[in-house]
Amino acid sequence: MKQKQPASINCFVCGRQNHAGLKIVFFTTAPGKTQAEIAVPRQYEGYPGIVHGGIIAAILDETGGRARMEGPNHFMVTAQLNVRYRKPVPIETPLKVIGTAGDVRGRVSHAHSEILNSEGEVLAEAELVLVDIPESELPNADPEVLGWRVYPDEEEK
Repeated sequence: MKQKQPASINCFVCGRQNHAGLKIVFFTTAPGKTQAEIAVPRQYEGYPGIVHGGIIAAILDETGGRARMEGPNHFMVTAQLNVRYRKPVPIETPLKVIGTAGDVRGRVSHAHSEILNSEGEVLAEAELVLVDIPESELPNADPEVLGWRVYPDEEEK
């Protein structure tokens, strides 16, 4: 199973039209599992040759949250993000990001995410606590207006 997930117009991590964004394309690879392959551009460098820690945190946050998506319009916010930076994450290098859903208790969910190099070493990882946003609190969140949809591959370029 490898199913492309929706993206939005302006999200920093996945937004298709955000010129400053990462434009990461995410896939559901199994129930509760999300994956993407990336090479972080040099503009997101912290120390020379290394991805800025804030960018790493943003990638881990998005990946973990997407592992908990139970439908295309299941929106959540991160209540807690605990990041562990294990090794420097290199700029402009092929990387894999993986998100795994954890347990659910009512509106509160847990997830784990990690960034791996091509050898499978975990470079950074995070534990997330996520909270569902009730539909009543999103009366104007029209997915079509947000550009929240699965973009065909030809639109990804």
